[in-house]
Amino acid sequence: MDMKTVAREGVPISYSRLMASRVITPATSLGALHVLYERGFQLAQQLVPELDLPFVSAVSEVEGEPPLYLSTIARDRYTSCFRLTYEIDGIYTPDLHIKVYRDARVAEALQCTNRPPWLAADEADPEALHFLSAQWRRNAMMVKWLAYLLERGHGFVHAARPREKLPRS
Repeated sequence: MDMKTVAREGVPISYSRLMASRVITPATSLGALHVLYERGFQLAQQLVPELDLPFVSAVSEVEGEPPLYLSTIARDRYTSCFRLTYEIDGIYTPDLHIKVYRDARVAEALQCTNRPPWLAADEADPEALHFLSAQWRRNAMMVKWLAYLLERGHGFVHAARPREKLPRS
């Protein structure tokens, strides 16, 4: 059974298995990137069960962990976009913007500012693979961080979530 099939059947895939797979390596193919998108959706759905985001913001607090902030950026009929970040000493890090395609059941990391230093860009990437490599790194980071947040007990099921109106884009 290939990794894509396993991910679609809902069997948990550890990030280490994804990264260790011979098939799933950075910048190998769009198919490999799509597997990350699917896994990102599964993890995002565990973290934020209401992916249609009927709220503007939410905070997840876990003892011994910094508060995790979620802010709704946009929501449409089939997509939602949100910002996920810690605030540590006035610095938002990582500051991850995630777009969820609910109909396709994939999630994509749109941007990530203030990424941890161990995820710095590899300047040796060939120019032709720059975009795919950047997408891979950003989405691998998203999958890894979402899994970490879930392991630490974060989630937005019972978090305070103001239900203010957000203009549809």
